[in-house]
Amino acid sequence: MILWLKGVIFNVTTVDLKRKPVVLQNLAPGTNPPFMTFDREVKTDVNKIEEFLEEKLAPPWYPKLAPKHPKSNSAGNYVFAKFSALIKNLRKDANENLEKSLLKALKKLDSYLNSPLPDEIDAYSTEEVTVSSWKFLDGDELTLADCSLLPKLHIIKVVAKKYQNFHFPPEMTGISRYLKNAYARDEFTNTCPADQEIEYSYLDVAKRMK
Repeated sequence: MILWLKGVIFNVTTVDLKRKPVVLQNLAPGTNPPFMTFDREVKTDVNKIEEFLEEKLAPPWYPKLAPKHPKSNSAGNYVFAKFSALIKNLRKDANENLEKSLLKALKKLDSYLNSPLPDEIDAYSTEEVTVSSWKFLDGDELTLADCSLLPKLHIIKVVAKKYQNFHFPPEMTGISRYLKNAYARDEFTNTCPADQEIEYSYLDVAKRMK
């Protein structure tokens, strides 16, 4: 997604992580993608990869993707961790509390998405802006913050619905608007795995839940 937004031409080759090609096993033993190599150096930390791409693919030749507002980087930070705790839980009696914990994290993200960013507030206007109208975390354009959060939200949406019968509450209008705008962008939809692939990747987890 980052490379697409940067305007870089690239090829995509899918692999079965359960039967990794030897070349991948040798590149980063014991590590699952994403990882990247540059000048024979292997980078396995997602944040380091993002920082590297932002540094090397920089203006004036490539667009800057770093958010303008620092809080955009941390919005939704705990959502995926709360989802993982729920989906991997084997004790049915703990499900209710884990679901509440996920909903609390989602509500915090929804609040951020609905809160006007500083650029939306005009100090000289008599009209008060109470709800953000921007499309993404940091404005109307996708940034590195979205590249990190959107795939995770999509996984939650697909997996929680399939195996937990959990849906994003309709009253969370910020999240609904955010995902709707994301699904309208080729950069996101064309770099997302198919829903069936996501469901399959969590199949073993789902079996242990029964």
